[in-house]
Amino acid sequence: MSEIVVVLTEDTLTDADVAHLVGLYAERDVVFHVLVPADTEQNVLVSLVDHLSLGEVKEALDAALRRAPEPARARAAAAEALEASVAALTAAGATADGVVVADDPLPALRAVVADREVSEVVVVTLPHAVEDTLHLDWASRAREELRVPVLHVYSGTNQLG
Repeated sequence: MSEIVVVLTEDTLTDADVAHLVGLYAERDVVFHVLVPADTEQNVLVSLVDHLSLGEVKEALDAALRRAPEPARARAAAAEALEASVAALTAAGATADGVVVADDPLPALRAVVADREVSEVVVVTLPHAVEDTLHLDWASRAREELRVPVLHVYSGTNQLG
């Protein structure tokens, strides 16, 4: 029977993310279950600090001027990210499925872990200075609440969060 690895990502998995995931579990029979939150409640201040901490001045200015997306647009963007991520994993030879979840993905993550035999959770995000430092990020919260291993990697890199 295949192991279930839940992948929680805030955006479309990059080619590097897919290669790392497939490579990490190459010796095991796994099914990837991808969760992508519909980001309907963007925190402008947190986004601003995140971009400034990475030296991304233009992106920080864009974040300060941007309004939170309409809920329907946020769900559509999440659905696109999910479809592309599942397709990329499948194209790399993995078995994958997934769902779009609410803005705070922890309740959905809790439900998946409770309903299925999940062996691990992999959280793929961009660096978030405020949340990562204060351990308010998804991975830290999941580690506190779930009884499964949680790996946090930064999108597009092999760096651990």
